[in-house]
Amino acid sequence: MLMTLNRPPSAPAARTVSLTWVVVLILVVAGAAVAATAAYYALKPAPVSTPGTVAPPAPRTVQVTDDLGRTVTVPIDPARVVVLGPSIMDIMYRLGLRSHVVGVDCYAAADGGLSEDYSPDQVALWNLSSSMCVQVGPEFAPEMVVNLTPDLVLAATIVSVAEVEEITSQLGIPVVMLQAPTLSGVLYDDELVGQIFGNLTSATALNAQLSSELFNATNVSGSSYANPTVLLTYSVDSNGYWTFGPGSFGLSLVEIAGGTSISGNSTSPYPELSPAQILLDDPNRIIYGVGYGLSESTYAGGPDWADFGAVQAGNATGIDSNWLTEPDPTMILEGIPAWLDLFHPTGA
Repeated sequence: MLMTLNRPPSAPAARTVSLTWVVVLILVVAGAAVAATAAYYALKPAPVSTPGTVAPPAPRTVQVTDDLGRTVTVPIDPARVVVLGPSIMDIMYRLGLRSHVVGVDCYAAADGGLSEDYSPDQVALWNLSSSMCVQVGPEFAPEMVVNLTPDLVLAATIVSVAEVEEITSQLGIPVVMLQAPTLSGVLYDDELVGQIFGNLTSATALNAQLSSELFNATNVSGSSYANPTVLLTYSVDSNGYWTFGPGSFGLSLVEIAGGTSISGNSTSPYPELSPAQILLDDPNRIIYGVGYGLSESTYAGGPDWADFGAVQAGNATGIDSNWLTEPDPTMILEGIPAWLDLFHPTGA
């Protein structure tokens, strides 16, 4: 994935908002999202029957506003759903909705198939198979969606908005885009999925767990004077290191764990930092994503890697890429504790 290089200022601004306020904001936003989400939904009334006849029951629908601000009319509790994004599949599983899923995102068989988007553990836990594949790369194959006859498609931005809107306009299949940009957005998406499937009780219980984990993260990170500057990178090429800027999910992870990202003042949510810029900013810690073809040796082969102060000090650490790029409940429940251990290994 190629992105335009946008270097942040050489010295990122110091954090001026306490971590306690960060989580308070998360919880307030999450609560507001629950209330706002409820306001998006209105059941359509059943048609009036002509005397002496029995009208067939009308399909019940709701209107939802997805993460991209699109208003979409969807069936209530759809029986057949195509999920295009591991983060969404995680939500479906945790809300007890796996039986509704008939298709998931895959790459072409020659490019890794199901294993390109899902880890072996996810494939086993969620009982996924190649027969469920909808190809999203290297090119999207909408005909594979059609073959699965879904009532609804839930898609992350691994598929372009134009492509999914074509599914709706040409095939009449509603598509809801779920790509939480922040930690609080994960709670919103849980609530939204719970609304669609009439499973608000499970969504509320799950969000209580997530809120507790986020609150705990603030207590841990806020109790330490450590406030390391951080390079969080998810990929590398000959030009530099891809990282996360303002408005991105990755940046919110660094902040909740008590760090200050050197790309936090970038003008792009996904900038690429040159090695010269990283040498200038000299972060205390480097966190790099591994998995899906990326390993420690991948980054070690990157430009000027051995010259970075954090690398020389032994403060460069790999972390599961799923905990960097997948805005889902598992990332909060399992990924946040891993993040805290990186910055605050004693929990203090």
